[in-house]
Amino acid sequence: MFDIDLELVKKYDKPGPRYTSYPTAPQFHEQFTSQMYLNEIKSTNAAANPPDLSLYFHIPFCDTLCYFCGCNMIISRNRDRIHTYIDYLKKEIDLLKQCIKPRRKVTQLHWGGGTPTHLSPDEIRELGSYINEQFEFKNNSENGCEIDPRELKRDHLVALRDVGFNRISMGVQDFNPEVQKAVNRIQPEDLTVQVVDWIRELDFDSINLDLIYGLPFQTVAEFEKTVDKIIDISPDRIALFNYAHVPWMKKHMNLIKPEEIPAPEVKLEILKMSVAKLTAAGYVFIGMDHFAKPEDDLSKALHEKRLYRNFQGYSTNSGADLYAFGITSIGQLGNAYAQNFKTEKEYYEALDNGVIPITKGYLMNEDDILRKHVIMKVMCDFELDFDDVEHKFGINFDEYFAWGIEHLKEVVDDGLASIANRKLAVNEMGRLLIRNVAMNFDGFLERKEDTAKYSRTV
Repeated sequence: MFDIDLELVKKYDKPGPRYTSYPTAPQFHEQFTSQMYLNEIKSTNAAANPPDLSLYFHIPFCDTLCYFCGCNMIISRNRDRIHTYIDYLKKEIDLLKQCIKPRRKVTQLHWGGGTPTHLSPDEIRELGSYINEQFEFKNNSENGCEIDPRELKRDHLVALRDVGFNRISMGVQDFNPEVQKAVNRIQPEDLTVQVVDWIRELDFDSINLDLIYGLPFQTVAEFEKTVDKIIDISPDRIALFNYAHVPWMKKHMNLIKPEEIPAPEVKLEILKMSVAKLTAAGYVFIGMDHFAKPEDDLSKALHEKRLYRNFQGYSTNSGADLYAFGITSIGQLGNAYAQNFKTEKEYYEALDNGVIPITKGYLMNEDDILRKHVIMKVMCDFELDFDDVEHKFGINFDEYFAWGIEHLKEVVDDGLASIANRKLAVNEMGRLLIRNVAMNFDGFLERKEDTAKYSRTV
C-alpha cells in the first residue's frame, strides 16, 4: 500500500484529458471526411503485416436514466426503434467489411452503451451471430460486454456466451440506498450478487465492477461499506471512477443537486480509504482508477509493459486497429481517428446512401504521432526513456519537449516521479495522478490551443 498525500491530490485536482486518445476528442473536426477515413483503411490494409482488428459496437439504448451518466445514451423502450438500429449496425458492418482486407483477425470485441443488455437475448444472438459470420476471430480474443443487472435475465448472459463473449463489466456505483435513489439507479446488493453468480456459473473469464465516488450523500463511512462488499464479491477487476459533474455537457446532470455532492475534501478521503482497502485486499493498483487481481491479464500487462489505452480505458491489446460501429462511436486506425454521426437520422441516411457514417475525425501529423507515443508511454508504462524517443523519432528530446521538462520539475519536486539517467519514472502516487504527468507532453496544452472543458483529474 502506498501512502496517499491528500494535500498533493488536492493540489493536482484540476481539469485535464483522460488520454483515451491523443489528440483528444475535442480536437476532432468536420474537415475529416469519410474518404479520408477510407484512405487510411487502404493504407493499413497495404501494410506487410496488417494490424489485427478491435471492434467496438455502441448500443445507446437504456431503460431508465441514471442521473450521473456521462455516456452517449438514449432512453427508449420502443422495440421497433431498437431493432431498426440493429439492422443499421449490420449495414455498417457490410459497408466497412468490404473495405477491410480479408483474413485480418479480430483480437478484441467490446459492446458498450448505453446498455447492450437492453437488447433482448434474441437480439443479442442476432447481432452477435452476424458479427461472427462477417469477421474471423482469434482463438484468444478478448470479448467484453457492459451489462446492467436491473433488467437482466439469466438468458441475456447465456446469449452473450453463445455468441462468444468471455468478459463482463457491470456498474455498481454504490450500494447505499440513499445514494441510489439520489441518482435514480436502484440496484440492491442481492441483485448484483445474483448476477455475479450467474456470470461465474456460465464460466466467463473475467468480471469487472465499476464504483463511483463523489455522488450525492456519500460519506467515507458509508462508502467503506460498499468497498467491503465489493471485496467480498471478489471481481477480477475494479474501476473506481470520480463522478464528473458536467451539466454544461450532460443536461440531465442538473437533476443532481450540487449541495448534495460531497465536499472536495470528503471525496478525497473516500478515494484514500478506497485505494487503501483495495490494495490491502490484494488488488494491484494499475493506474489512475483501475485495479486488478495479481493474476489478471491487466496486472500481467502492467508488469510486462504491455498496457494500452483506447476509448474503453486501459487494455491489453495494443497495436490493433479499432473499428467503431453505431452512433457517436469513435474508431482509431493508422494515424486517424473517426467519429460517427451522433443522431440516428444522420447515421441512417449516410448508410442508406452507402457512405461510411463519419461526422468528424482527425488525421495526425508528425508532431501528433510523436506526442501520442510519448503520452501513451507515460500513461501505460509509467516511465519514459528520453534517448529511446530521440532514436525513434530523430529529435533532440530536451529541445523538443523543453516546455514539458520545465513543468515536470514541479511533479518531480512533489515526489510523484523521478528523472535520472534521462529516464522519467512515475511512482504509485504519480500513477494516481498520471493524467497530470502526461499533460506536460500535450502539444495542444503547450500551445494553448485546447479550450475544451475536461473533467477533474481526481
